[in-house]
Amino acid sequence: MWGLFQLATAVAAPVMDAADSLVSGGLAPWVASALESVGSPSWLVSFVVDGVLAGFATVLSFVPLLAIVFGAIALLEDSGYLARAAVVADRAMAALGLDGRAMLPLVIGFGCNVPALTATRTLTRARSRLLVGLLIPFTSCPARLTVYLLIASAVFPDQAGTAVFLMYVLSIALVVLGGLVLRHTLFRDVRREGLVLALPAYQRPRVGMLARSVWSRCASFVRKAGVIIVGTLSVVWVLMAVPVTPGHAVADVPVADSLYGAAAHAVAPVFEPAGFAEWHFSAALATGFVAKEVVVGSFAQTYAVAEPEDPSAPGDLGAQIVATLERTSDGFPALAGAAFMVFVLAYTPCLATLGEQRRLFGWRWTLGATAAQLALAWVLAVAVFRVGVLVAGLLGGGS
Repeated sequence: MWGLFQLATAVAAPVMDAADSLVSGGLAPWVASALESVGSPSWLVSFVVDGVLAGFATVLSFVPLLAIVFGAIALLEDSGYLARAAVVADRAMAALGLDGRAMLPLVIGFGCNVPALTATRTLTRARSRLLVGLLIPFTSCPARLTVYLLIASAVFPDQAGTAVFLMYVLSIALVVLGGLVLRHTLFRDVRREGLVLALPAYQRPRVGMLARSVWSRCASFVRKAGVIIVGTLSVVWVLMAVPVTPGHAVADVPVADSLYGAAAHAVAPVFEPAGFAEWHFSAALATGFVAKEVVVGSFAQTYAVAEPEDPSAPGDLGAQIVATLERTSDGFPALAGAAFMVFVLAYTPCLATLGEQRRLFGWRWTLGATAAQLALAWVLAVAVFRVGVLVAGLLGGGS
């Protein structure tokens, strides 16, 4: 299990970056030059490169990760190990009414939610697969870690490590408590049954079977989830390219003056009870809906400062964030920062996760789960901020 987790994080990350750079650093400049050579307007070049190709790069970057994790799962399954791992984990999953096979996708979820959702295929019962699939988005993937590091280093400079650790503790708590709530509400029909498995003899995995399994799963993701990712990123480009104030051209407009910025301004008051009612934060959360790893870049872009190479050393960007939270939280920037991190943990992980949920469980469950995650994230963020302010008031100090 530890090795599988390492594959989903440390090993896959540089491969994903290489796949992304293949498009953004190789194909994108060539396409841009080709379009410019035939006299295409600048907005069309930007749409194709920063919208369509950016979406394609996102899809392509997930393929190596999926291939690595799917290959590892198939290897464990075909070797005869996976059945034994399910037996070992069976008692730990009993409280959620699930058998030991549910442990595998939940462990993978801390590496990446997308292959974790596909790993629910190891569960034999459809309702159990759905239950685990609804819990996986609460497992904190490494993409969220960059956001935690940025905010925690800015507002908790001396306790940033502890703050990040508590985010992972909260992630586990949300999985367990969410599972208990779902088991006693929407999933009362999921009954705990004794785990009955045939433990096959250990054997040498069959290469042909592994290759076919990996190919079919990756191809299915590209065909179905890829369409959603490319389409949504194209819509995001349109929102950021269309100006709402005079004096700007299409695709040449500051974020604050774009349709995207106007929407962020309109949504910002929703977060006033949580202490971060400011358009920079609502814009970052909207960008994070597409991919959490671009939240830091969104902050840098909207604040017009350099993006820090290391999120744990936020520099000027951290100072801007603290100044904003100082204003929006009435002097409690640390509590507002903690509330923001909790919101990032609890709301929809990324567009790729959404696409995979839709592929596996359909639109009804996907949209319902997304709405529930947004509502829960808002409630938790407000609770963290308001309870923190109350406690600080009782202790007679600020934060």
